[in-house]
Amino acid sequence: MAIGKTIATYYEGRWIDGNVPIIRAADHAAWLGTQVFDGARFFEGAAPDLDRHCARVVRSAEVMGMVAPVTAEEIESLVRAELRRFSPEATLYIRPMMWSRDGGPGVIDLNPDSTGFAICLEDMPFPPIGAYSLTVSPYRRPRQDMAVTEAKTGSLYPNNGRILTEARSRGFSNALSLDADGNVAETASMNAFAVKDGVVFTPVPNGCFLNGITRQRVMKLLRDDGVEVVETTMSLDDFAEADEIFLTGNISKVMPVTRYQDRELQIGPVAKRARSLYREFAKSAAALV
Repeated sequence: MAIGKTIATYYEGRWIDGNVPIIRAADHAAWLGTQVFDGARFFEGAAPDLDRHCARVVRSAEVMGMVAPVTAEEIESLVRAELRRFSPEATLYIRPMMWSRDGGPGVIDLNPDSTGFAICLEDMPFPPIGAYSLTVSPYRRPRQDMAVTEAKTGSLYPNNGRILTEARSRGFSNALSLDADGNVAETASMNAFAVKDGVVFTPVPNGCFLNGITRQRVMKLLRDDGVEVVETTMSLDDFAEADEIFLTGNISKVMPVTRYQDRELQIGPVAKRARSLYREFAKSAAALV
């Protein structure tokens, strides 16, 4: 699914312009879902935390049982070299991915050494802020003993997709999903934060959702700025009573929520500060590209 009009794809040792076919009809990933990916951003001449995103795709492949054909450092080097072809004004989504080509003796298991590898750079503007609404999904997150939740794998995203589709059918931008115990986990696509009396609260990672790289970065930036950030088990009441709600993820980085269920919210000072701090951090990373 191409989102942008400008796409560069690294596949089989070279960069190619366009949305290049990379998975064959009989590849293991094509019919059994053994695929992992990660997503980083390039904007204003910076690719913040690119090294951590490259490391995570390798780690995700290993969690799925694949042998990664490249190292995180090699992925980062390939991306940074190609980014020099783009204008510093470009806003890109950086997506390294790996997938299994062959099955093992049991067919549905994979051959660890058959891992394919590609990178996709795609133009993707940041979504605008100011009208982002949040509801609660009827669909829950799987526990770590139910799915490979510690990997960023495409096989988990059909559940995320139905969370988002159901929320949008009711007129909302996204939805909080609960874990198997009824506690708030995250949204379909982003980690969630609630602010009360100036203190920031966010669900503590319990294995059923990814501890996002942008989530970790925003928490550190806020703490370094003197804001108290608490990771804890959270209920829906915590979000219903919040002064502010904001979300973090690679597509938007920091997205303030302006409506939760039937309650209107303002873009509060903490969310504004988090966005400002992240942008300052990104500018400091620009010299590394």
